[in-house]
Amino acid sequence: MTYATLKYEVEDRVLTLTLNRPEQLNAFTVEMANELVAAFERASEDDAVDAVIVTGEGRAFCAGMDLSTGGNVFGLDEDQSPTLADLHERLDDPAIFDGVRDTGGRVTLAIFNCKKPVIAAINGPAVGIGATMTLAMDIRMASDKARIGFVFGRIGIVLEACSSWFLPRIVGVQQAMEWIYTADILDAQEALRGRLVRSVHAPDALMADARALAHRFIDGKSPVATAMARQMLLRNSAQTHPLEAHRIDSLAMFYASVGDGKEGVAAFLEKRTPDFKGVASKMPPFFDEWVSGRGSSS
Repeated sequence: MTYATLKYEVEDRVLTLTLNRPEQLNAFTVEMANELVAAFERASEDDAVDAVIVTGEGRAFCAGMDLSTGGNVFGLDEDQSPTLADLHERLDDPAIFDGVRDTGGRVTLAIFNCKKPVIAAINGPAVGIGATMTLAMDIRMASDKARIGFVFGRIGIVLEACSSWFLPRIVGVQQAMEWIYTADILDAQEALRGRLVRSVHAPDALMADARALAHRFIDGKSPVATAMARQMLLRNSAQTHPLEAHRIDSLAMFYASVGDGKEGVAAFLEKRTPDFKGVASKMPPFFDEWVSGRGSSS
């Protein structure tokens, strides 16, 4: 598969997904949105990939939506008058999917659903969707050249890409409110103080440090257990009662104990490196029902 706006490069089980419109500072387009969704869906099922790093080609991460396109620059169909019911009842209807749904949100939902750990290596400016797409990623590492801005208020639009769900969970409601209201551009140290990013790195060390962290996540680990842990943390932390987490913990522990868990215990007792055979493309039998919401009691 080839991409017009991305690079998809796998080395030693780590996928580097590079936003690749450097002359436009990797500005976001509908085409890029569709390619990012496809790339994350591909990576999620690709057993050659155990972790994903997202970065930008050239000096920017992503300068936000490309505002130079004609018509509705967000790719939306202005002939429609969508209702809340439409977004509940017709979410995947082509008219709603293509003409109404926020493209950034489709990307962050694909990242949310991915079975692999995802690291953002923010190498330069990350503005608008360039900032909000990283919120669905597990870890944000920033170059000291990074500049991050939730600048929606400056152009009269609202936060998108499901960021009203992600951002308060990462930095807290008060900090999220301040950054959205002010629409300030944050330097890397301010983003670090606000706990938006994990760490700040020299520009020439950022990718090596991101790859090293990715390998800490995946080396000697069960891909199935990692995929389960990612989804459990993302989904169970939003439940209203810990009993819902208990239901999933119980099923996950049961299937782990008869799967890679047997090898993990044996390796521990024999003082050797485990040889896990599970792959994330073959998850426990309850997994698809759970993540689709079909098995939810809430």
